[in-house]
Amino acid sequence: MSKKIKCVVTDHIEDNLDWEAEELAKAGIEFDVHQLKFKPEEELVGKLAGAEVVVVNMVKFDASLIAKLPDLKLLIRHGIGYDNVDVAACTRHGIQFAYQPDYCVHDVAEHAIALLFACGRKIVWSRKTLDESSAAGQWDFSRLFPIRRLSGKTLGVVGVGRIGSQVCLKLKSFGFDIIGSDPYLGEKRKADLDIKFVDRETLFRTADYITIHTPLNDETRNLVNAESLSWMKPTAYLVNTSRGPMVDDEALADALRNKRIAGAAIDVFHVEPPPPSHPYFGLDNMILTPHTGWASDEAGWEIRRSILDDILAFAAGKPARCVVNKEIL
Repeated sequence: MSKKIKCVVTDHIEDNLDWEAEELAKAGIEFDVHQLKFKPEEELVGKLAGAEVVVVNMVKFDASLIAKLPDLKLLIRHGIGYDNVDVAACTRHGIQFAYQPDYCVHDVAEHAIALLFACGRKIVWSRKTLDESSAAGQWDFSRLFPIRRLSGKTLGVVGVGRIGSQVCLKLKSFGFDIIGSDPYLGEKRKADLDIKFVDRETLFRTADYITIHTPLNDETRNLVNAESLSWMKPTAYLVNTSRGPMVDDEALADALRNKRIAGAAIDVFHVEPPPPSHPYFGLDNMILTPHTGWASDEAGWEIRRSILDDILAFAAGKPARCVVNKEIL
């Protein structure tokens, strides 16, 4: 009798994974679920021992941990970004590493657009004006204006991949002049999108709204810093729904505090949730959301189904759907 495949989940955001357990039981796959985020390496190694397949959300899979999991053959990241995984170490150890790049594409694009419009129409800040005017018994818009029309403004999209391109497509009908910056996008894809492409500095200097949609790597870390913020117009807004480390927190807080840019909307942070001492808290020209760009019922089920498909593919001797280190296949 052949040995059962063992699959372990290191950590998860779903209320439960009962559906996965039932489906994998039908395929004869052993399935264990844990919440191991922030746990020490020795506990991780103990819980993952013997697993051929591991599904990870936010647990850090560094070279040290990977080296201690000799049975691991497939590592699946629950999500799009994979800066918590040492892909090179996976490759060295012959581990197939897969992710879900088409998960929550529309949801993150919609969240970025919602934040952009909230900045432009000053939706969040309008509530304070309403409360103060209600208390005074008369309207006072003195601290809310100016509000500028969005139509005709320049939108800069940094990173025009799956999510960035959806932002472009969804906003074309709103009258924006859309520019993009993405050195890795092919000419055919650029032509299909039918927007103007410029270098990053030109985008920062030109755009009235900038939205970030690049993957996190050594090249993009601190992409928004004191220098790039100094390029922005004093009337411009920044939106980040990608990864927290794209932005130098102190530099952005300083730019907002000193009104060097008009405002920012941030959904992602270096440390999550951000500590009470975070420099963004208390700034009156900033909108903050709790890393919910990914969130929708539809996206939640899409990623659960795609991860299940990856596990079942492995059991059938096939590669996962979206393998990052394809050279090991």
